[in-house]
Amino acid sequence: MQIFNTLTSDFEFYKMFIKLSTFPRLSAICSCNDLVASGRDRKPNALVQVAVIDPYKQHLVSQACTEIVEANKDPLFLTGVAFPSEYPASPETLVKLTVYDAKDKNQESVSKQLFSFLGSATFSVGDLLRAKDEQLTLSLRSSDGVCAAGTVVVSRLKMGEMEEVDVDHITTDIPSQKCPLVCESAHHSCVDRESNPLTGPVFRNPVCKVYRFQTVDSKWMFVREQMEECTLSFSIPKQLLSLYIQEDMSRVQDLRELGDLSPHWDNLRKEVMTRYGGIISSYQETLAELDKITGHSFKPSCCKAQKSLEFIPINLHTQRMRVTCPKKTDAFYDIVTVGAPAAHFQGFKCGGLQRLLSRYEAEKKSTAYQCIYYSPEHTAKAQEVLSTMSLLQPLITSLADQLLQAAHEHSSPGLRDALKNLSDKTEQFVHTLKDELVKSALLALHAAQPGFVSKNQKQTPVPGKHQEGGLLQPKHQDSIPHHKEYDEEEWDRVWANVAKCLNCVIAMVDKLQEEDSSKQESVPDLVSKTVLHALICDWREQLCPLVTRLKECVMEVAEKAKRAMTFVLLQEAACSIPQGFLLQQRRDVVFSQALAALACGFVMRLYAGMQDKGFLRQLHLVGLVAQFESLLSTYSEEIGMLEDMEVGISDLQRVAFKITEAKTDELGDLQPLVCGRRDHFTVEVPLPQLVFQTLPEEIKEGKPLRVFPVLFNVGINEQQTIAERFGDISLQERINQKNFETLEAYYKSLSEKVPLESPNKLNGIRFTSCKSAKDRTSMSVTLEQCALLRDEHQLSKDFFVRALDCMRREGCRIENVQKNIKCRKYAFNMLQLMAFPKCYRPPEGTYGKVDS
Repeated sequence: MQIFNTLTSDFEFYKMFIKLSTFPRLSAICSCNDLVASGRDRKPNALVQVAVIDPYKQHLVSQACTEIVEANKDPLFLTGVAFPSEYPASPETLVKLTVYDAKDKNQESVSKQLFSFLGSATFSVGDLLRAKDEQLTLSLRSSDGVCAAGTVVVSRLKMGEMEEVDVDHITTDIPSQKCPLVCESAHHSCVDRESNPLTGPVFRNPVCKVYRFQTVDSKWMFVREQMEECTLSFSIPKQLLSLYIQEDMSRVQDLRELGDLSPHWDNLRKEVMTRYGGIISSYQETLAELDKITGHSFKPSCCKAQKSLEFIPINLHTQRMRVTCPKKTDAFYDIVTVGAPAAHFQGFKCGGLQRLLSRYEAEKKSTAYQCIYYSPEHTAKAQEVLSTMSLLQPLITSLADQLLQAAHEHSSPGLRDALKNLSDKTEQFVHTLKDELVKSALLALHAAQPGFVSKNQKQTPVPGKHQEGGLLQPKHQDSIPHHKEYDEEEWDRVWANVAKCLNCVIAMVDKLQEEDSSKQESVPDLVSKTVLHALICDWREQLCPLVTRLKECVMEVAEKAKRAMTFVLLQEAACSIPQGFLLQQRRDVVFSQALAALACGFVMRLYAGMQDKGFLRQLHLVGLVAQFESLLSTYSEEIGMLEDMEVGISDLQRVAFKITEAKTDELGDLQPLVCGRRDHFTVEVPLPQLVFQTLPEEIKEGKPLRVFPVLFNVGINEQQTIAERFGDISLQERINQKNFETLEAYYKSLSEKVPLESPNKLNGIRFTSCKSAKDRTSMSVTLEQCALLRDEHQLSKDFFVRALDCMRREGCRIENVQKNIKCRKYAFNMLQLMAFPKCYRPPEGTYGKVDS
């Protein structure tokens, strides 16, 4: 099932809100004729190095290098060059093409010892643009500038444009095959998209590569890869750290407000507050370190275990492949590559989150901690109640004030609307508090206060309990406690008072409106202003005491419930010392990396689908599937990484997205914002007004947009081969089975609500990960791209391997390797590659032992 989204939207749409300065303006492709090798008895292994002569500094700036075409005096290069926006700067800018004969094709760079110079040619950008068909044929000159060493043909490559021209043919290195130099006309007009951006304001530092590949009917397709960094790599983790600090400080304050507790519980509270203080201090230090970093948009793989960067995703990049074929609309394929979300600084000696959490829950329940045991479900419920109350209480207060304002204005419609909203939210508030957990927690809190003496204490002591200072020490309990000596009906009366107060308000509003109707019939039309003012004041004066009482009851109930739920969380925290706090920090780290990647993918997919009505309908009716492909092995440390990743991806279910209207069109106001707390986060994605107004009403109204994360693992390396033959791959099998069921349920829901063009295309977000998102990820992404060219665009089978080698040797992924480790070598050795499937093996000369 294909999660990739195929995009066909008009890029003119993006000009309303995206800067155009970072997209390549000019792409070109080369071929040579009649090359002469240094040795007359052999044909050259040719490649072309492309450089721009800086118009200001008058020195060469290397731009790109083609692949090596072996043993061919008329080489046709599949890899082109895409000039970034700053080069060429003008029509007068000069471009130099240098042709070399590679004596050792396995070397990573051109050097005099391993490559022999064949010839060079120089042209201006203006010459190329003015030439017929935007194609130049240039004579190659030897080093002395006299002897001709053949010719080089340079053609402008125009994505999205196909022109009707006479087709020349050039013999390739594949026997009995002829290749047209340019594509046939597409017989339709296309917008010139050369100057348009990839996606939007959160992406930067583009790396672009272009190719031409032959189709099964001997036509040419043009392919452009573009890879970019994402500002969300740092902005999302920094926002999360601020929210973590804010949440934990609030938790400390809530613990203080529990009031007086018996010595045992008070000591536990102090210890928990000390632990929270340590986390807050650590997160503040990390945030301060991140604030010092400027100008960076990604974390290199060599920094994956660095403490100050542990919240930052590893090597997060977006990659888009654009395909232009004769007589077809351009297609786009997007993918996000990121290192597996994992706590590398903390290490994997004892496993990852999935194993550590399971072990922790078992130990917590079986060990006689000096606290009350609440199950993870009860703890989650307590957090949910706190979160709901924090939203509803201020909302009820605001709606009550709106009701009084409507009464002051003597507005019957306003009064009815305000009352309806107030009733709905108050009933929701009451329903939340009717949970049995709130009631039992209040009883437990009462028992933990000084001076509490249970009936059991007045009788024979119970074995296993220890006395301290005349008070019984609580024992570990496997169920929610009940204290018969406490009035269990008190809480029922408290929250029932809220409902009674609301009923009184409703009755008064009904009464006022009935009286108003009768008075309007009896009062003459020429009623004095004094009488009218008296009627208005009467409404507000009669409602005000009832509304005030409602607000007071709501506040009283909220305070009691808040203290009860805080006491539940105190038990959880007390039982967690110290392991639970360490696990929470690990979970925070992993989730931060996962959320940054998800937000990046969501924004990229949203920008791409802005004009796709079917996609937008799917977005608000069902949500998007976010499919994470992991290439980690189920062996040694990578088991721990996979266990971390499993929990991190699963935790993304607690995330919703919301589209908002940006205050201005400035880039700073178009950056996504995160709000919420650990049990639920919302990512707000602002769009400019012109773009926002085109969205469906449901999205404009702020409807939460769901994402369905699924993780599938396909372990690839020599260790996975060992694990499959002699070890245990049950972790991979369990993860894949569980997430397949999630994906199957999503597909069923989607097919019921939204008609699909193809059951294989889900309009989802696609992620690929290995440990560093650099080596195995590069093999996977390039293989997937070539498979798409073959299956969707009829790539010739004779060009499949060549296309794969071009992308791996000269494409965006080798540039990604260079960015990460300052070396153009994939981190594989020969022994590893022997265990790899053949289609996952890089070309010779592109791999070796390097620090990754």
